[in-house]
Amino acid sequence: MYIVTGAAGFIGSNLVRGLNDRGETDIIAVDDLTQADKFANLVDCEIADYLDLREFRERFPRGDFGRVRALLHQGACSDTMETDGRYMMDNNYRYSLALLDACVEQRVPFLYASSAATYGPGPRFVEERGAERPLNVYGYSKFLFDQIVRRRLPELKHQVAGFRYFNVYGPRESHKGRMASVAFHNFNQFRADARVKLFEAWAGYGDGMQQRDFVSVEDVVKVNLHFVEHGTSGIYNLGTGRAQTFNDVATTVVNSARRQQGLGAMTLEQQVAEGLIEYVAFPEALKGKYQSFTQADLTRLRAAGYEAPFLTVEEGVGRYCDWLNARAA
Repeated sequence: MYIVTGAAGFIGSNLVRGLNDRGETDIIAVDDLTQADKFANLVDCEIADYLDLREFRERFPRGDFGRVRALLHQGACSDTMETDGRYMMDNNYRYSLALLDACVEQRVPFLYASSAATYGPGPRFVEERGAERPLNVYGYSKFLFDQIVRRRLPELKHQVAGFRYFNVYGPRESHKGRMASVAFHNFNQFRADARVKLFEAWAGYGDGMQQRDFVSVEDVVKVNLHFVEHGTSGIYNLGTGRAQTFNDVATTVVNSARRQQGLGAMTLEQQVAEGLIEYVAFPEALKGKYQSFTQADLTRLRAAGYEAPFLTVEEGVGRYCDWLNARAA
């Protein structure tokens, strides 16, 4: 049996689908469906049971589920603008800590979602204490749990692996609203208004030239399942190791839409000249709280034995736009 928390969410539901694709259906899906429309992410998935997270928090430490092959813990509040620190620390830190303690006691492999938000403004994105400077309580909740794991790793007798997700995009994220990926918002902007809006120059970066490590959820699933198979422990960056600009995402979205219409690709300069990409003022509310550059250092991930290549923005966002277009049709 596998257990996936946050199973109706973005990455959680993709992990359930990834397990299904490997023939695994004995899966307990755990989530909070207060936001009920997330159920749609599980409609094409096969699971053995669904549990509300409150019931799960009570039952799992008691050992109610027998032999668990792995707990993939994706459940968290991922809203970087959330200001309720008590809620964030309970939902992200205390919940994770309780599951870690139970997994240690029951010797259950524990794979969990951390975040590149632990690094704050950078400029180094390597899994070391000196590089970690979270800018918000979300990043701090992930950072603090990573510190607990880091201290316990030398004593653990079974697998504990944390993944610092960078900017993940892909299918099953529509319920995230404003916290959905740049690719998702660019796609919907272009579909509604025939243009994509990006931020103007700020903090030394030109128009649309802010850079992130955009990683496809396809690759996120592959990395998680690789570690399930190999039992490796540690805290690892999970990005592509290659920063690309917001302009790259936008031009890929626009060219994907043009391809659907039977039209040829255009350069960034051509898209800007035609008004297909528009630059807007950088929001005051984000100044000092925004990561203008992220790029995963993959040294430790590669050393742990994960050798597969990662999709580029052009490859991954292009495929994602095709998926979104198919459902819009």
